[in-house]
Amino acid sequence: MERESMEFDVVIVGAGPSGLATACRLMQLAQEKDQELMVCVVEKGSEVGAHILSGAVFEPRSLNELFPDWKDKGAPLNTPVKGDDIYFFNGEDKSTKLPGFAVPKTMHNEGNYIVSMGNVCRWLAEQAEEMGVEIFPGFAAQEVIYNEDGSVAGILTGDMGVDENGNEKDSYMPGMELRAKYTVFAEGCRGHLGKELIAKFNLDEGKSPQHYGIGFKEIWDIDPELHQEGLVVHTAGWPLDSKTGGGGYLYHAENNQVFVGMIIDLNYSNPHLSPFEEFQRYKHHPTISQYLKGGKRVSYGARALAKGGFNSLPKQSMPGAIMVGCDAGTINFAKIKGNHTAIKTGMLAAETIVDALVSGDEGGKDLTTYEANFKASWLYDELYNTRNFGPAMHKFGTFFGGAYNTIDQNFFGGKLPFNFKDESLDHEQLKLASEAPVIQYAKPDGVLSFDRLSSVFLSNTNHEEDQRCHLKLADATIPMTVNMEKYAEPAQRYCPAGVYEIQESEEGDKFVINSQNCIHCKTCDIKDPSQNITWVTPEGAGGPNYPNM
Repeated sequence: MERESMEFDVVIVGAGPSGLATACRLMQLAQEKDQELMVCVVEKGSEVGAHILSGAVFEPRSLNELFPDWKDKGAPLNTPVKGDDIYFFNGEDKSTKLPGFAVPKTMHNEGNYIVSMGNVCRWLAEQAEEMGVEIFPGFAAQEVIYNEDGSVAGILTGDMGVDENGNEKDSYMPGMELRAKYTVFAEGCRGHLGKELIAKFNLDEGKSPQHYGIGFKEIWDIDPELHQEGLVVHTAGWPLDSKTGGGGYLYHAENNQVFVGMIIDLNYSNPHLSPFEEFQRYKHHPTISQYLKGGKRVSYGARALAKGGFNSLPKQSMPGAIMVGCDAGTINFAKIKGNHTAIKTGMLAAETIVDALVSGDEGGKDLTTYEANFKASWLYDELYNTRNFGPAMHKFGTFFGGAYNTIDQNFFGGKLPFNFKDESLDHEQLKLASEAPVIQYAKPDGVLSFDRLSSVFLSNTNHEEDQRCHLKLADATIPMTVNMEKYAEPAQRYCPAGVYEIQESEEGDKFVINSQNCIHCKTCDIKDPSQNITWVTPEGAGGPNYPNM
C-alpha cells in the first residue's frame, strides 16, 4: 500500500498536558492574530488519557494562564487540598509527623488540587478540538522524518498489522507521514523519539545526566468513614533504606477514593531490590493501611519520571522542532510536580512557533527564541531555585539532604550560593549481586499487597496479538551471560509488570520477554545495567488503558 502523507503547520507528538497545552495555545494565538493554523496531535494511547499516570496534586498556575475561566469551562479540578501531612517512617510500624517548619516550603500545597490528570487531559483535548485541532488517538509516532538539511520534517506513525516476524498480516495498514513546518515532541518521560533527538542534536551537551525514578499509583475505593477529602499525605523513610531515595504518598480524592503510591529513585544500588515489592510493603505501614482497611483496589499503574531538574535540562529547541514537558525533563522534583511545568513549556513553545510563522517563517529553523522565552518565564526561576534539591539528596542522603533543602528553600528561597551536581548515571549504580544483601519479600496477602499479574490486569493493558516485540535487545545473549551472572538479572525485579522473567528448564535457563504485559513505564530502557534494552512504540492503541489515573 502507498503510504499516505499529510501536511500541517504544527504536528504535536503526545496528548499529555504539555502537548495539549501547546495545541490550545497555538489556536488561541492564531485566533488573536487572525491566522489560520493546521495543527494535529498524535497519541499512542487508545484514547486521550489512556496512558496518563500522575499522582496528582496539581498546581493550577499555568492553567490559570492558559484558561483563566477554566472553572466556568468545567475543568475537572474538584478537590482542593485541605490538609498537608508529612511523615518520616522510622520503621515498619513507627512514624514521626514533621512540623511545618521542618518541611521545605515547596512541599506545601495550599491552593492546589487533587486531580486525575487523565481526566484533565481529556478536558484539555475537548478545548483543543473545539478550537480546530485534529487529535489522532491510537497512532504511535514511530520515527522522526528529517529534511535533506537534517532538520526535523515531521513524524511517521507506526505500521499496523505486522506480525512478530515482520510480515504483513491481512489487517496491515502502513503508517502515515505527518509533515509539518514545526514538530513538538511531548512524549513524556524518556520518550523514544526524544531520546533519539537529544543524541542526534547533542542537546544535553554540558549538562548533568538525566536522573529518573519509578512512580507507582493505585486507586482505592475506601470506607466513607475513613475518607478525608482533600487530605494530602507524603512520607519518607521505610520501607526504603537510607541509601535508597524515594518516598510515598496518599491523596484523598473525591468520591471516597484515595490515590496511594510510591516513587523510588532509579539510582538504587542493590540489584536484589524490587521497586514493585517495596511499594506493596509500603501499604502495610499503619499510617497508610488505616485508610485502606476494608477498601478495594480498583486501578494500578507505574511510570518512570525524570527527576534531574534544572541541571539536567537539555536544550529544548532544534532545527524544525521543540521538545516540551517531561520529554525534556521539566518536572520540579522539589515539589514532586511536573504538570504545571509541562503546561507552561507547551505554552512557551506555542508562543515561539506562532511568532515565527506569523513573520513568514516556512519552518525547519532552530527556534532559539524558545530558550530566551523560557529564561524570561517564571518557570526558569522555579526550576533554577530548586536546582540543588535532587543533587543534595543524592550527596548527603535523605535526612541531611532534606535538612539542607529545608534551609535553602524556607530561608533563602533556593538562592544559597551552591551548585551541587550529580554526574553519575542511574544504570551504573548497581553493585554486583554477590556484594549486595538479598531482600526477602513476603508473599502478597491479597488484601493490601498483590502480585504483578493481578496488578497489570487492573491497568487494562492490551497489545495486539502476534505483533513485533517493542522491547529491542541490542544483544540477545547479554541478559544471561552478563546481567544474570553479574546482577542476578535485575530486569525480573525492576519491571513493575512482569515483562521480563527467567524461565528454568532442563535445557538451561532462558530470558523471556512478555511484551504483552508492558505498561509503557520505560524503566527497562533506563535501569538495564548493560543498556541493552531499547523501548520503542508498539502498535498504536496498545498498552494500558487507565480510566481515571
